[in-house]
Order: sequence, then structure tokens, then C-alpha cells
Amino acid sequence: MAKSPIALNWLHRLLSLYKPMLGAILLSLLATSPGRSQTIAFCRLSPEAIASKESLRQSALSGDSNAQQQYNQILIQHAQAVYRCRQQSRPQNQALWLRLYSCDAQPGAIEKLLDDIINKGYNQVYLEVFYDGQVLLPAANNPTPWPSVMRSPGLEQVDLLAQTIEKGRQRGLQVYAWMFMLNFGYTYTLLPNRAGVLAVNGSGETTVTANLDGTASNDFGESYINQGFVDPYNPTARQDFNTLLNAVLSRRPSGVLFDYVRYPRGLGPQSVASRVKDLWIYGDASLSALLQRANNDRGRELLQRYVSQGFVTENDVNQINQKYPEPTEPTPAEPQEPQPQEPQPQEKPPLWHDETALPALSGIPSLGNTFNQQLWRLSVAHAQQGILDFLNMFSQPVQSRGIPAGAVFFPEANRRVGEQGFDSRLQPWDRFPSAIEWHPMAYGVCGTTSCIVEQVETVANQAQPGTKIIPAIAGDWGKSIKNRPPLEHQMRDIINAIPQIQSISHYSYDWQEPQLTRDRQSCR
Repeated sequence: MAKSPIALNWLHRLLSLYKPMLGAILLSLLATSPGRSQTIAFCRLSPEAIASKESLRQSALSGDSNAQQQYNQILIQHAQAVYRCRQQSRPQNQALWLRLYSCDAQPGAIEKLLDDIINKGYNQVYLEVFYDGQVLLPAANNPTPWPSVMRSPGLEQVDLLAQTIEKGRQRGLQVYAWMFMLNFGYTYTLLPNRAGVLAVNGSGETTVTANLDGTASNDFGESYINQGFVDPYNPTARQDFNTLLNAVLSRRPSGVLFDYVRYPRGLGPQSVASRVKDLWIYGDASLSALLQRANNDRGRELLQRYVSQGFVTENDVNQINQKYPEPTEPTPAEPQEPQPQEPQPQEKPPLWHDETALPALSGIPSLGNTFNQQLWRLSVAHAQQGILDFLNMFSQPVQSRGIPAGAVFFPEANRRVGEQGFDSRLQPWDRFPSAIEWHPMAYGVCGTTSCIVEQVETVANQAQPGTKIIPAIAGDWGKSIKNRPPLEHQMRDIINAIPQIQSISHYSYDWQEPQLTRDRQSCR
């Protein structure tokens, strides 16, 4: 099997860091229970190799220079061993989602953590660098409006992002930067000069003031109270995110993943958007952009009344027709010599943008021919186009550096609900660029793998040929957790059902190592 350019580039970098070493550390494929598929290799390192490396790490941490040299040598051996195994295994790339804490700045902590990840057979890490309104940048060098994760006294200069990327590469780990996108976090909503940047619905609410039940949280530990969504059309939102992305890219990650490429999900009845005032398009920037989608004064007035009232009536239409009468064609001068002419269709000019000017419309079938139905379809497309434009704007600078950009999404977040309703997240993943990586979060909960596989199949069936699909699955090895089968069962059935899948990611290190995570959070 041919090696990808990224893989060859990684191997070249790795070999340039260390002298080639003779021999290799034997790998031990994780023994599985009877009946478990052996077609998915786990590529874990043997317990003996792990123990030897950990002993050297501890000795090196104590100042033993000889142990440090041996430790560096064993890192390259383990990197080569896992690399060879992954090249012969399915999936070829196996990633782990990782969140760091202030305590990980302790001497040797990052080394131990990354060693554990490579020991488990992973060759990629998706590192959270922007989440819950905070950034993994040193407090002393943070050009963004968000606070640093590293806020503890004495840690102002610590750059865990740069350290993790560098130390990950030394171990053969590709470290992706995982970033929230339109969810700028609650801390951002508190900034006095950013109030106009926030997404607003037709009731004048932001995602903080709306009744989204701030006490609730999902089973991934994310609290709605930490959320703060912005208007994707707002230029300040774009500038702030651009500043953040540039700071992250300067640390040279192996790729960048964008999460929360969507609007918030409401709870209960609010999980469905069925009227224009449910949409987060009432911020000044978004509303102005929507009105500019009108082709003439009639269209603009209709749009203005529709978003203001939530509907238009026949009386509205009559008033607008009287206010902006159709121009009459001038009477042509009588030709000196009458000439035959082809009949010209008497078509009225369109009132607002079509699919050519508003690409998101192409993904929404006609909802009817009345003005209210046409305006509803236009408004939904406008909301989705804001998401698509924001994603495209920031995927391009990532790809221009020769590294992958990817979008993380829920396979069900673009669904229609009934005749006129839409999932409130309005996540148009089926129109994401096929040139970026697609990371569907296959987090279905049904006690078996069937609903998880179905989610990935849904994405594969709608993706353009050649789109790189990298499912994210949740759980733990060797046991069910939160009514989800073991990770190895999920991977086996996904790959059997969709053979083109070459990469899979696991959410998350914290789920696999809950006690160790608690220790890391409290510096124990």
C-alpha cells in the first residue's frame, strides 16, 4: 500500500531527529475475547516495552543523562513500531481526543501522557485548543480576547500547545488542533465590546439569555451555560477567530479540526426551528446581509416585513405593490419597416437571490409557492450560508499551509423535521467542502453498534466521491460505557459496513482514564 505524502513527511522528520536504531520493540496486539474480530489491529505496545520506557522516563526526569539518551532512543523505536503496525492495520489512523489541564505543566507530565497514548496504539491526537471560552495559549502571549487555560500563578509563560505538538512528533504522533468555531463561549459574551457580535433570535435573545436550560449538560460533560454562539456574518467575530487561528497555526499543528460548525441545539420543542423567529439571524450583521439578498425594493420590503412580523399577509403584498409599482415598458416608436420578431416571455424579475447567488438554497427543496413558504426557505438558507462561509473562510488558510482542515459534525443535525421544520442546529454538513476532512460524530446510543454504523453510512452515502470521512466514536476499550459497545466492536462494524473508512477517532482520553484524569485535574 502506498504511503501518503503526510506519512512520508512525518517519517522523514522523525528520522532526521534521531539516528536509526537497530531492532524493534515487539508489538502485542491486544488479546480479545472469543468471537471478537481480529481484522482490526490495536497496535498496542507490549507491557514489557511500556515498563522499560517508563522506567527510563523517570530516571531521565531525575537527571540521569544516560537514561535520557536511552529514553530518546526508545521513543523512536516505539514510533517506528506503531507506524509499521498501523500501515498494515485497519484503521490505518487511530486518533484520540485529548484535553489538557494546568497540572499537565508539571515536569514530565506531558511526556508521560503522550507515552501512554502511543502505548495504546494511537498515531494521532486531537488536542483541544479552544473550548468553553478559553484557549490553550500561554497567558503571557495570548493575543485573543479569550482567557488562557493556563491561568494558575507561575504558569503564564507555559506553552502547552507548542510543547504537546513538539513532543507528540518525537513519539510519532500527529497532533491536530481541535477548535470550537461558532461557539465562542460564555466568557466572550461577558465582554462589554462584544455584545453586538452575538447571535440573536427573533425574540431578541442571545444563546445565553434564551431559555436553553443553563443547568443541563450532555453526557460529554459539556454544560449549556458555557456556550455563547456568535453571528457568523459579524466581521468582529471573523477577526477574533482569525487572530486565534493564526496563533494556533504558528505552533505548527499537523492539522486543524473545527467543531461547533453550527447553531445551538435547543431543548424539547426548541430543538426544532419551524418559524423565522427561531433562527439566529437577527444580529445586525446577519440581518443586514439577509436584506441584501433582495434583488429589488419589493423583495427587500417583503423580507423586512417577514422577519419583523414572522409572516407576510396579502395586505402586505398589496401595500408593497402599490408602494413599488412595476415599471411599464415604454411604447416603442413605430418602425419604418415592420420586421418579424420572436415573442419574448413576460417574466417578472426575481424578488431575491436564487441558488446561483445563495448556494445553500440548493440543499433545501421547495417548501411551497406562497410568499411565506419562499421566504422561510430563503431565511433558512441564509442561516446555513453563514455557517458555510465561516467554515470556508478559515479552512483555506489551514490548507494553504499544506496541512488538513476538518469539520466535526452531527450526522442528524441537518435533518428536516415535518413539512416545514429543521433541526435547530441547521448544520449543513452535506454541503461542507469535499476537500476538507469530514468528522461525523457517530455517538448513537442504542446498546448495539447498529445506530452508530447507520450514522456513518448516512454520511458516506451523501459525501462526494473521494471525501475523507473519519468517524468519531465514543466509549472505552473492552467494555461498554454509557450504553455504547466497546470501541473495538464499533470500529469493526463500521469498517465492515463502510470499507473505505481508513481513519477513526476516539472520544476521549478522559473517558478511557477517568481516575487518571481526576488526578491530572487536581495535580495528584
